[in-house]
Amino acid sequence: MSDSEVQSKFVLQTAGFDARFPNTNQTRHCFQNYTDYFKCITAKGEDFAPCKQFKRAYNSLCPNEWISKWDEHRENGTFPASLEP
Repeated sequence: MSDSEVQSKFVLQTAGFDARFPNTNQTRHCFQNYTDYFKCITAKGEDFAPCKQFKRAYNSLCPNEWISKWDEHRENGTFPASLEP
């Protein structure tokens, strides 16, 4: 497979600018997108396209270890934030 074929299959994007988080430390931005995603899918369902933007953003911003830890907390019912819409 040539480089051009590989490049055409994958499009890498990072989270866009969010005026609510103007500082370089993106920890809060990461957490907010994680919680917004689960609030969105609770309200609209997993097939609702705008919810996928939150998921792309938190996957781009958050360390994988944090996501795994938060997933465990959600499953155990000990997540520190409300995920109700």
